[in-house]
Amino acid sequence: MPAKKPGSIFFFAPFVSSTMQIEPDWIDYNGHLNLAYYHVLFDRSLDEAFGMVGLGPEYLEENAASYFIAETHVLYARELQHEQAVRVTLQLLDVDEKRMHLYLELRHATEGWLSASCEMLGLHVDMTARKVTPFPDEIRRNLEIMRAAHAGLPRPENVGRRITLKRDSRSFNPDDDEPDDRPQRTRH
Repeated sequence: MPAKKPGSIFFFAPFVSSTMQIEPDWIDYNGHLNLAYYHVLFDRSLDEAFGMVGLGPEYLEENAASYFIAETHVLYARELQHEQAVRVTLQLLDVDEKRMHLYLELRHATEGWLSASCEMLGLHVDMTARKVTPFPDEIRRNLEIMRAAHAGLPRPENVGRRITLKRDSRSFNPDDDEPDDRPQRTRH
């Protein structure tokens, strides 16, 4: 039997998910989308995008391997409310033999404004050994095609950002007996 030739694959730059709706149970006591469900929306878009690469549920069944997200950094830009339609864009920034560096944006589906962005590190995992392992050649080839399609996109400003607090000489010290003349902050 002749060897199976890999099929051709094409990716839009960036990948754009199908339209998703904010569900009523996802709204928290603050009247907006609870932070956990931003991750649900990002995760659903990953399933769509990586299904195209060949990393869908069938891949897990046939290869006893999958991908895990090992690290995320989410920036929340604008609130989402019930029944708003959203889409997620995904940009594959880089890939090597075992890892993927991803950048996603959650946007209002019709108005286009940014609600949140998410930077992720994904790992290819052998599900039997539960260890990080190299991608098979065909999957790696598909990921490289996606990466090449996305390489022409501008590098997002938020990539590589870290959380830090800037301190000044007037920073609050709980051990200080001096009265603090700064306004008190309230939770909102």
